[in-house]
Amino acid sequence: MPHFIIDCSEGILKSHSEEEIIEHVHISAVSTELFNKNDVKVRVNSFKNYSTGDKKEDFIHVFANIMQGRSIEQKLNLSKTIVKNLTLMFPLVPNIGTNVIEFEKTTYFNRNMLDPTYKFSMP
Repeated sequence: MPHFIIDCSEGILKSHSEEEIIEHVHISAVSTELFNKNDVKVRVNSFKNYSTGDKKEDFIHVFANIMQGRSIEQKLNLSKTIVKNLTLMFPLVPNIGTNVIEFEKTTYFNRNMLDPTYKFSMP
């Protein structure tokens, strides 16, 4: 936690690799000082088929999935930082955006939270 899911058009990968994009989003997230760098997870989904309104223009959209508890100002700064840094990296991409989605602490669960004596069984 947190998870940054990058959806993008396939065309943007001609100028920068997935690894470079992942690194830039990771650095952007860590620079906000909201997260420990070892906790930030980033991945890319590229699309060959898509639309951007009534045209087909390159795009990047980052879905920032974070644990609830940050202020509106912190979440806005996170979004602005990611968009600003991606815009510097991709000055010709017309559609770059980010939105923040919050996980509820009461319903979030991962493997590390399991009881160490838990044994998996198939039904």
